[in-house]
Amino acid sequence: MSYKFLCKLAGTLLLTTSFAQAQQAVSFATNWKAQAAHGGFYQALADGTYKKYGLDVKIIQGGPQVNNRPLLPAGRIDFLMTGNLLHSFDNVKNKVPVVAVAAMFQKDPQALMAHPGQGYENFAALKAAPVAYIAKDGQFTWWQWLKVTHGFRDESLKPYNYNLGPFLSNAKSIQQGYSVAEPIYIKEQGKFDPVVHLLADHGFSTYSTLIETRADTVKNKPELVQKFVDASILGWVNFMYGDRKAATALMLKDNPELSAAEVEASVSLMKQQGIVDSGEARALGIGAMKAERIQDFYAQMVKAGLYQAGDVDLTKVATLQFVNQAIGVELTQQLLKTK
Repeated sequence: MSYKFLCKLAGTLLLTTSFAQAQQAVSFATNWKAQAAHGGFYQALADGTYKKYGLDVKIIQGGPQVNNRPLLPAGRIDFLMTGNLLHSFDNVKNKVPVVAVAAMFQKDPQALMAHPGQGYENFAALKAAPVAYIAKDGQFTWWQWLKVTHGFRDESLKPYNYNLGPFLSNAKSIQQGYSVAEPIYIKEQGKFDPVVHLLADHGFSTYSTLIETRADTVKNKPELVQKFVDASILGWVNFMYGDRKAATALMLKDNPELSAAEVEASVSLMKQQGIVDSGEARALGIGAMKAERIQDFYAQMVKAGLYQAGDVDLTKVATLQFVNQAIGVELTQQLLKTK
């Protein structure tokens, strides 16, 4: 071997060793079992995007008997995937020192579903349904907004225990659902496509699938937060528009109840409904947030009686310093051209 070759090899080994040493361990917890709605994070892990950003990410899935939320303020995880801005408002109100740093979904997938051919194709007709299967947490949150804003009535309420049976057997009933999941299950079990009304399309303007971290992490480790946010955004771009087979395989490993067919059906619904990359995300990139929209949603929740004016210091709910930088916008266009 030549001296020049040996020097080059030594340099390559040194760079490789330095890169390995530079990998920073990061723990990220989700709010449910692995599913397509978590796909972008698994994609960034599976395709090496997190590693390219110097991050050794461990994804900790949630589930029906798992509550990952307390782990973040306790310092046991670095980042948390949470539902929507209601959780963020509660954090600030209760003086929990965490902050939202990105919103991976421009639309909350919360929806009301109905049987076709029953007159519920118009959203306004839903309030006249004799039975509405709504879980307790929904009854005390967005149902209150539906009552104040759209005239829904408590008299129709029945508890939803995440069993589709009662809804499937009552054609006049309506039911809550996650718009990228329950319609798939209804088609499998009921053999029909339900009428699906996204609350987001009727004024429920919250962001969803937020990434939260501790306020001290934002202050003391902004580079880490930026890396995780940027890599997650690219993960979502590649999951939605690139090759997601490896990400799907990782999710199936974490959640054997999931299927590749369900993942594909869910991605199709996310695209149809504009869950991930509609609105502000088109120009500003996935993860985009605007202070005005957060303020608007909070005003709606005050009107609905969930909070009183002044309960929440909105400046502490989210920081915009890590988003709105058009990360992934060009890549999205490139991937779409190859389709």
